Amino acid sequence: MTQRVFLLVGTRKGAFILESDGARRDWALRGPFCETWPTNHVVADPASGTIYAGGGNEWFGPAVWKSTDFGASWSHSSQGLAYEAGQTPVKAVWSLAVGAEGRLYAGVEPAGLFVSDDGGTNWSHVEALQQHPTRPEWNPGGAGLILHSLVLDPRDNGRIWVGISAAGVFATEDGGASWEPRNRGTRADFLPEGQNYPEFGQCVHCLVRAPGGGARLYQQNHCGMYRSDDGGRRWESIEEGLPSSFGFPAAVHPRDPDSLYLIPLNGDIKGRFMPGGNTAVWRTRDGGSSWQAGRAGLPQGDAYFNVLRQAMATDTLEPAGVYFGTNAGALYGSIDEGDTWTCLAPYLPTITSVETLVMER
Repeated sequence: MTQRVFLLVGTRKGAFILESDGARRDWALRGPFCETWPTNHVVADPASGTIYAGGGNEWFGPAVWKSTDFGASWSHSSQGLAYEAGQTPVKAVWSLAVGAEGRLYAGVEPAGLFVSDDGGTNWSHVEALQQHPTRPEWNPGGAGLILHSLVLDPRDNGRIWVGISAAGVFATEDGGASWEPRNRGTRADFLPEGQNYPEFGQCVHCLVRAPGGGARLYQQNHCGMYRSDDGGRRWESIEEGLPSSFGFPAAVHPRDPDSLYLIPLNGDIKGRFMPGGNTAVWRTRDGGSSWQAGRAGLPQGDAYFNVLRQAMATDTLEPAGVYFGTNAGALYGSIDEGDTWTCLAPYLPTITSVETLVMER
Protein backbone atom coordinates (compact mmCIF):
# COMPACT_ATOMS: atom_id res chain seq x y z
CA MET A 1 0.00 0.00 0.00
CA THR A 2 1.31 3.43 -0.96
CA GLN A 3 0.62 6.83 0.50
CA ARG A 4 -0.54 10.11 -0.98
CA VAL A 5 0.47 13.16 1.06
CA PHE A 6 -1.27 16.47 0.46
CA LEU A 7 -0.47 19.96 1.69
CA LEU A 8 -3.59 22.11 1.67
CA VAL A 9 -2.70 25.77 1.40
CA GLY A 10 -5.00 28.75 1.79
CA THR A 11 -3.90 32.08 0.29
CA ARG A 12 -5.22 35.55 -0.41
CA LYS A 13 -5.76 34.39 -4.01
CA GLY A 14 -7.40 31.00 -3.69
CA ALA A 15 -6.41 27.54 -2.50
CA PHE A 16 -3.39 25.51 -3.63
CA ILE A 17 -2.61 21.80 -3.22
CA LEU A 18 0.83 20.19 -3.12
CA GLU A 19 1.02 16.41 -3.49
CA SER A 20 3.79 13.90 -2.84
CA ASP A 21 4.24 10.25 -1.95
CA GLY A 22 5.22 8.93 1.47
CA ALA A 23 8.84 9.87 0.94
CA ARG A 24 7.89 13.57 0.72
CA ARG A 25 10.94 14.39 -1.42
CA ASP A 26 9.22 15.74 -4.54
CA TRP A 27 6.06 17.83 -4.57
CA ALA A 28 3.66 18.70 -7.39
CA LEU A 29 1.86 22.04 -7.06
CA ARG A 30 -1.69 22.63 -8.34
CA GLY A 31 -3.91 25.71 -8.19
CA PRO A 32 -5.09 28.32 -7.64
CA PHE A 33 -8.53 26.90 -6.89
CA CYS A 34 -11.77 28.42 -5.56
CA GLU A 35 -11.79 30.99 -8.39
CA THR A 36 -8.98 32.84 -6.55
CA TRP A 37 -11.35 33.92 -3.76
CA PRO A 38 -9.58 35.03 -0.57
CA THR A 39 -9.21 31.70 1.23
CA ASN A 40 -8.57 31.68 4.97
CA HIS A 41 -8.53 27.97 5.77
CA VAL A 42 -8.34 24.69 3.82
CA VAL A 43 -8.95 21.39 5.64
CA ALA A 44 -9.80 17.78 4.77
CA ASP A 45 -11.91 14.98 6.15
CA PRO A 46 -9.28 12.26 6.75
CA ALA A 47 -11.92 9.52 6.45
CA SER A 48 -13.20 10.46 2.99
CA GLY A 49 -10.51 12.72 1.60
CA THR A 50 -13.05 15.49 0.95
CA ILE A 51 -11.38 18.91 0.96
CA TYR A 52 -13.09 22.06 2.25
CA ALA A 53 -11.93 25.65 1.81
CA GLY A 54 -13.43 28.59 3.69
CA GLY A 55 -13.06 32.25 2.91
CA GLY A 56 -14.57 35.32 1.33
CA ASN A 57 -14.68 38.97 2.34
CA GLU A 58 -17.14 41.85 2.50
CA TRP A 59 -17.16 42.02 -1.32
CA PHE A 60 -17.49 38.32 -2.13
CA GLY A 61 -19.42 37.31 0.97
CA PRO A 62 -18.69 34.11 2.94
CA ALA A 63 -18.52 30.67 1.36
CA VAL A 64 -17.22 27.15 1.92
CA TRP A 65 -15.82 25.39 -1.14
CA LYS A 66 -15.80 21.59 -1.47
CA SER A 67 -13.85 19.07 -3.56
CA THR A 68 -14.43 15.32 -3.48
CA ASP A 69 -11.73 14.54 -6.06
CA PHE A 70 -8.59 16.02 -4.45
CA GLY A 71 -9.02 19.39 -6.10
CA ALA A 72 -9.94 18.40 -9.66
CA SER A 73 -13.35 20.06 -9.29
CA TRP A 74 -14.99 22.34 -6.74
CA SER A 75 -18.42 23.54 -5.67
CA HIS A 76 -19.32 26.09 -3.01
CA SER A 77 -22.21 27.09 -0.81
CA SER A 78 -23.09 29.87 1.60
CA GLN A 79 -26.64 28.71 2.30
CA GLY A 80 -27.35 29.56 5.94
CA LEU A 81 -24.02 31.30 6.56
CA ALA A 82 -25.76 34.44 7.72
CA TYR A 83 -26.94 36.10 10.91
CA GLU A 84 -30.47 37.29 11.44
CA ALA A 85 -31.61 40.49 9.77
CA GLY A 86 -30.39 43.56 11.61
CA GLN A 87 -27.11 42.01 12.77
CA THR A 88 -23.75 42.77 11.23
CA PRO A 89 -23.47 40.53 8.16
CA VAL A 90 -21.03 37.63 8.06
CA LYS A 91 -18.00 38.86 6.11
CA ALA A 92 -15.97 35.67 5.73
CA VAL A 93 -15.29 32.16 6.96
CA TRP A 94 -12.05 32.09 8.97
CA SER A 95 -11.76 28.52 10.22
CA LEU A 96 -13.07 25.03 9.50
CA ALA A 97 -13.05 21.74 11.41
CA VAL A 98 -14.36 18.28 10.52
CA GLY A 99 -16.00 16.36 13.34
CA ALA A 100 -17.52 12.93 13.81
CA GLU A 101 -19.48 11.46 10.89
CA GLY A 102 -18.41 14.32 8.65
CA ARG A 103 -20.06 17.10 10.64
CA LEU A 104 -18.47 20.35 9.54
CA TYR A 105 -17.94 23.49 11.65
CA ALA A 106 -17.13 27.00 10.45
CA GLY A 107 -15.88 29.96 12.46
CA VAL A 108 -16.70 33.33 10.92
CA GLU A 109 -16.25 37.09 11.14
CA PRO A 110 -17.85 38.77 13.08
CA ALA A 111 -17.13 36.02 15.57
CA GLY A 112 -19.67 33.21 15.48
CA LEU A 113 -19.96 29.47 14.87
CA PHE A 114 -21.92 27.58 12.22
CA VAL A 115 -22.42 23.85 11.66
CA SER A 116 -23.32 21.72 8.65
CA ASP A 117 -24.52 18.11 8.62
CA ASP A 118 -24.67 17.75 4.83
CA GLY A 119 -21.10 18.34 3.76
CA GLY A 120 -21.18 22.10 3.74
CA THR A 121 -24.25 22.62 1.56
CA ASN A 122 -26.49 24.02 4.30
CA TRP A 123 -25.45 25.74 7.52
CA SER A 124 -27.03 26.45 10.89
CA HIS A 125 -25.96 29.09 13.39
CA VAL A 126 -24.83 27.84 16.82
CA GLU A 127 -26.64 30.71 18.49
CA ALA A 128 -25.68 30.11 22.12
CA LEU A 129 -22.13 31.34 21.57
CA GLN A 130 -23.27 34.75 20.36
CA GLN A 131 -25.87 34.82 23.12
CA HIS A 132 -23.22 34.50 25.83
CA PRO A 133 -23.64 37.40 28.31
CA THR A 134 -20.11 38.64 27.60
CA ARG A 135 -20.81 39.11 23.87
CA PRO A 136 -21.60 42.87 24.01
CA GLU A 137 -18.11 43.47 25.42
CA TRP A 138 -16.15 41.49 22.82
CA ASN A 139 -13.70 43.71 20.94
CA PRO A 140 -11.97 43.07 17.61
CA GLY A 141 -8.28 42.28 17.31
CA GLY A 142 -6.06 43.62 14.57
CA ALA A 143 -7.68 41.37 11.94
CA GLY A 144 -11.21 42.00 13.21
CA LEU A 145 -13.54 40.13 15.54
CA ILE A 146 -12.82 36.64 14.22
CA LEU A 147 -13.37 33.08 15.38
CA HIS A 148 -10.13 31.64 14.02
CA SER A 149 -9.43 28.54 16.13
CA LEU A 150 -11.78 25.55 16.18
CA VAL A 151 -10.70 22.61 18.34
CA LEU A 152 -12.78 19.43 18.55
CA ASP A 153 -12.39 16.53 20.98
CA PRO A 154 -12.42 13.25 18.98
CA ARG A 155 -13.47 11.34 22.11
CA ASP A 156 -16.46 13.55 22.91
CA ASN A 157 -18.63 15.04 20.17
CA GLY A 158 -20.06 17.60 22.58
CA ARG A 159 -16.74 19.17 23.57
CA ILE A 160 -15.51 22.11 21.48
CA TRP A 161 -13.05 24.92 22.16
CA VAL A 162 -12.90 28.13 20.13
CA GLY A 163 -10.40 30.97 20.00
CA ILE A 164 -11.70 34.47 19.29
CA SER A 165 -9.69 37.65 18.77
CA ALA A 166 -9.97 39.51 20.99
CA ALA A 167 -12.46 37.80 23.29
CA GLY A 168 -10.40 34.79 24.39
CA VAL A 169 -11.02 31.07 24.63
CA PHE A 170 -14.55 29.71 25.09
CA ALA A 171 -15.60 26.09 25.54
CA THR A 172 -18.72 23.98 25.41
CA GLU A 173 -19.29 20.53 26.91
CA ASP A 174 -22.78 20.05 25.44
CA GLY A 175 -22.33 20.49 21.71
CA GLY A 176 -22.79 24.25 21.72
CA ALA A 177 -25.91 24.61 23.87
CA SER A 178 -23.90 26.52 26.50
CA TRP A 179 -20.47 28.13 26.63
CA GLU A 180 -18.00 29.35 29.25
CA PRO A 181 -14.84 31.48 28.99
CA ARG A 182 -11.61 29.60 29.78
CA ASN A 183 -8.89 32.19 30.14
CA ARG A 184 -7.69 31.90 33.74
CA GLY A 185 -3.94 32.49 33.83
CA THR A 186 -3.59 34.22 30.45
CA ARG A 187 -2.55 37.87 30.40
CA ALA A 188 -4.00 40.89 28.64
CA ASP A 189 -1.06 43.29 28.90
CA PHE A 190 -2.86 45.89 26.79
CA LEU A 191 -5.45 46.47 29.53
CA PRO A 192 -4.95 48.96 32.38
CA GLU A 193 -2.72 47.88 35.25
CA GLY A 194 -4.56 45.68 37.69
CA GLN A 195 -6.91 44.35 34.99
CA ASN A 196 -4.40 42.14 33.17
CA TYR A 197 -6.03 38.81 34.01
CA PRO A 198 -9.71 39.28 33.10
CA GLU A 199 -12.31 36.53 32.74
CA PHE A 200 -12.46 37.25 29.00
CA GLY A 201 -11.04 39.79 26.55
CA GLN A 202 -7.65 38.19 25.92
CA CYS A 203 -6.28 38.21 22.39
CA VAL A 204 -5.74 34.52 21.67
CA HIS A 205 -3.78 33.99 18.44
CA CYS A 206 -3.88 30.20 18.05
CA LEU A 207 -5.35 27.31 20.01
CA VAL A 208 -4.40 23.65 19.44
CA ARG A 209 -5.08 20.35 21.18
CA ALA A 210 -2.32 17.88 22.04
CA PRO A 211 -2.67 14.27 20.85
CA GLY A 212 -3.58 11.43 23.15
CA GLY A 213 -6.34 10.94 25.65
CA GLY A 214 -5.62 13.88 27.92
CA ALA A 215 -7.09 17.36 28.11
CA ARG A 216 -3.94 19.24 27.17
CA LEU A 217 -4.20 22.40 25.09
CA TYR A 218 -1.58 24.86 23.91
CA GLN A 219 -2.22 28.52 23.19
CA GLN A 220 -0.16 31.17 21.45
CA ASN A 221 -1.51 34.45 22.77
CA HIS A 222 -0.80 38.09 21.95
CA CYS A 223 0.65 38.20 25.46
CA GLY A 224 2.52 34.94 25.91
CA MET A 225 2.66 31.23 25.24
CA TYR A 226 0.60 28.89 27.44
CA ARG A 227 -0.24 25.26 28.22
CA SER A 228 -3.34 23.89 29.91
CA ASP A 229 -3.64 20.34 31.21
CA ASP A 230 -7.32 20.57 32.17
CA GLY A 231 -9.09 21.61 29.00
CA GLY A 232 -8.38 25.32 29.35
CA ARG A 233 -9.72 25.86 32.86
CA ARG A 234 -6.27 26.97 33.99
CA TRP A 235 -3.32 28.12 31.87
CA GLU A 236 0.39 28.06 32.69
CA SER A 237 2.98 30.28 30.99
CA ILE A 238 5.61 28.33 29.03
CA GLU A 239 7.30 31.23 27.23
CA GLU A 240 10.58 31.14 29.18
CA GLY A 241 13.42 30.29 26.80
CA LEU A 242 11.72 31.73 23.72
CA PRO A 243 13.10 34.85 21.99
CA SER A 244 9.72 36.56 22.21
CA SER A 245 6.38 36.06 23.91
CA PHE A 246 4.63 37.16 20.70
CA GLY A 247 3.73 35.04 17.69
CA PHE A 248 0.81 33.55 15.81
CA PRO A 249 0.91 29.85 14.82
CA ALA A 250 1.38 26.72 16.92
CA ALA A 251 1.42 23.10 15.71
CA VAL A 252 1.36 19.92 17.78
CA HIS A 253 3.22 16.71 17.08
CA PRO A 254 0.78 14.03 15.83
CA ARG A 255 1.67 11.51 18.55
CA ASP A 256 3.66 13.17 21.34
CA PRO A 257 1.65 15.53 23.60
CA ASP A 258 4.89 17.05 24.93
CA SER A 259 6.12 18.17 21.49
CA LEU A 260 5.06 21.50 20.03
CA TYR A 261 6.28 23.85 17.28
CA LEU A 262 6.20 27.66 17.37
CA ILE A 263 7.41 30.55 15.23
CA PRO A 264 7.97 33.56 17.54
CA LEU A 265 8.08 37.03 16.01
CA ASN A 266 10.06 39.99 17.28
CA GLY A 267 7.10 41.61 19.05
CA ASP A 268 3.72 43.18 18.52
CA ILE A 269 4.94 46.76 17.95
CA LYS A 270 8.41 46.11 16.53
CA GLY A 271 7.50 44.99 13.04
CA ARG A 272 6.17 41.45 13.61
CA PHE A 273 8.93 39.66 11.70
CA MET A 274 11.62 37.08 12.37
CA PRO A 275 13.74 38.11 15.39
CA GLY A 276 16.95 39.65 14.08
CA GLY A 277 15.81 38.84 10.55
CA ASN A 278 16.78 35.18 11.14
CA THR A 279 14.17 32.48 10.57
CA ALA A 280 13.69 29.74 13.16
CA VAL A 281 11.06 27.21 14.13
CA TRP A 282 11.20 26.60 17.87
CA ARG A 283 10.46 23.14 19.25
CA THR A 284 9.80 21.77 22.71
CA ARG A 285 9.84 18.09 23.61
CA ASP A 286 8.96 18.52 27.27
CA GLY A 287 5.69 20.43 27.23
CA GLY A 288 7.31 23.87 27.15
CA SER A 289 9.88 23.46 29.93
CA SER A 290 12.64 24.04 27.39
CA TRP A 291 12.90 25.17 23.75
CA GLN A 292 15.32 24.64 20.87
CA ALA A 293 15.56 26.62 17.62
CA GLY A 294 15.63 24.84 14.25
CA ARG A 295 17.32 26.92 11.54
CA ALA A 296 18.96 24.49 9.08
CA GLY A 297 17.75 25.32 5.58
CA LEU A 298 15.79 28.42 6.62
CA PRO A 299 16.68 32.00 5.57
CA GLN A 300 19.18 33.65 7.90
CA GLY A 301 19.61 37.40 7.64
CA ASP A 302 17.22 39.93 6.11
CA ALA A 303 14.17 37.70 6.67
CA TYR A 304 11.44 40.21 7.45
CA PHE A 305 8.35 38.09 6.80
CA ASN A 306 5.94 36.64 9.31
CA VAL A 307 3.78 33.51 9.61
CA LEU A 308 0.05 33.87 10.16
CA ARG A 309 -1.99 32.08 12.81
CA GLN A 310 -3.16 29.05 10.77
CA ALA A 311 -0.14 28.73 8.51
CA MET A 312 1.73 25.88 10.26
CA ALA A 313 0.86 22.18 10.49
CA THR A 314 2.25 18.67 10.98
CA ASP A 315 1.48 15.44 9.13
CA THR A 316 0.87 11.99 10.63
CA LEU A 317 3.83 10.13 9.13
CA GLU A 318 6.91 8.74 10.91
CA PRO A 319 8.97 10.82 11.35
CA ALA A 320 6.42 13.61 11.38
CA GLY A 321 6.55 16.31 8.73
CA VAL A 322 6.27 19.96 9.75
CA TYR A 323 5.23 22.72 7.35
CA PHE A 324 4.70 26.48 7.40
CA GLY A 325 3.92 29.26 4.94
CA THR A 326 4.82 32.94 5.10
CA ASN A 327 3.01 36.15 4.33
CA ALA A 328 5.63 36.62 1.59
CA GLY A 329 4.31 33.49 -0.16
CA ALA A 330 7.03 30.91 0.59
CA LEU A 331 6.12 27.42 1.79
CA TYR A 332 8.67 25.43 3.82
CA GLY A 333 8.70 21.81 4.92
CA SER A 334 10.66 19.47 7.16
CA ILE A 335 10.43 15.68 6.95
CA ASP A 336 12.57 15.09 10.06
CA GLU A 337 10.43 16.77 12.72
CA GLY A 338 12.03 20.18 12.34
CA ASP A 339 15.74 19.31 12.22
CA THR A 340 16.20 20.47 8.60
CA TRP A 341 14.05 22.49 6.22
CA THR A 342 13.43 22.87 2.47
CA CYS A 343 11.53 25.52 0.50
CA LEU A 344 8.72 23.65 -1.29
CA ALA A 345 7.14 26.60 -3.13
CA PRO A 346 8.77 30.06 -3.15
CA TYR A 347 6.27 32.32 -4.91
CA LEU A 348 2.71 31.72 -3.75
CA PRO A 349 0.38 34.57 -2.72
CA THR A 350 0.23 35.50 0.96
CA ILE A 351 -0.28 32.18 2.77
CA THR A 352 -3.10 32.20 5.30
CA SER A 353 -3.25 28.52 6.25
CA VAL A 354 -1.46 25.19 5.92
CA GLU A 355 -3.01 21.81 6.71
CA THR A 356 -2.11 18.21 5.78
CA LEU A 357 -3.88 15.08 4.53
CA VAL A 358 -2.41 11.57 4.29
CA MET A 359 -4.34 8.97 2.28
CA GLU A 360 -3.57 5.28 1.71
CA ARG A 361 -4.06 3.77 -1.74
